[in-house]
Amino acid sequence: MRIGELSRRTGVHERLLRYYEEQALLHPERRPSGYREYSDGDIDTVRRIRSLLAAGLTTSTIATILPCLRDDGDRLIPTCPDLLADLHRERERITQSISDLQTSLGALDEVIAAAPPDVRRRAGSDS
Repeated sequence: MRIGELSRRTGVHERLLRYYEEQALLHPERRPSGYREYSDGDIDTVRRIRSLLAAGLTTSTIATILPCLRDDGDRLIPTCPDLLADLHRERERITQSISDLQTSLGALDEVIAAAPPDVRRRAGSDS
């Protein structure tokens, strides 16, 4: 199938599919005319990519782990022993990012709370 069909079947814009190819996440065949030719399996690959991006993984990490995942209905199953260690590292990175954001949020709340009542009133917020 051509890129337009893959885009239609996955709901992913053609420009994004080309980006996935640039990031070595998709590997379409090339026709002599230069057109990309995708297989039905690429539909599943795009869905895996979207799931992993939604989980907060970078495209470079996805390129590394994608070959070690398979679909089992609605979930992804790791198939390589080393993959679990990579996934645990990514989970820890995300957990640390959440913690850092919570610290930032707390600091911002303190600054907001320190505003004098007249400043809050002029800002239109009495909280």
